[in-house]
Amino acid sequence: MNCREGCGACCIAPSISTPIPGMPNGKAAGERCVQLSVDNLCSIFGKPERPAVCGAFQADIEVCGNSLEEAIKLIGWWEQMTAA
Repeated sequence: MNCREGCGACCIAPSISTPIPGMPNGKAAGERCVQLSVDNLCSIFGKPERPAVCGAFQADIEVCGNSLEEAIKLIGWWEQMTAA
């Protein structure tokens, strides 16, 4: 599955524990990444400062569903199921 351009759910729903430019402590689940534009595009996509965890994310129907709303719910569910 390819990412849906302008979705941005992976930049909102999961927690990210590694530093992100502008968010030195990472981000909490449900918090919008400061690098996510108003068009829901990553402003550091393809740049070396983009966290490795972001670059490793692979869109999948089981994680992303069929819409932004489904992706937020599914990624949020996966976040809860894998929280330590």
